[in-house]
Amino acid sequence: MFGLSELAVILVVVVAVLGVKKLPELTRSAGKAARIFKSEAKAFKEQDAPGGATGSGHAASGNAVSGKIVDRDGNPLS
Repeated sequence: MFGLSELAVILVVVVAVLGVKKLPELTRSAGKAARIFKSEAKAFKEQDAPGGATGSGHAASGNAVSGKIVDRDGNPLS
């Protein structure tokens, strides 16, 4: 992954390319996107909550799941 110095260089290049005039618009758009993402993540968590209105049907909601454990080749594990 990237280190701190590489990210700093990338940030400097982005600022130089976009220009100082576009920077407030860019940060405003990033903040708006972050707020939308946060609200969607919150809605997704509320939907998957055990007491949620939609009932996802996952094993975590109290439904038992039956089956057998197998390895990658499909052979049953003992």
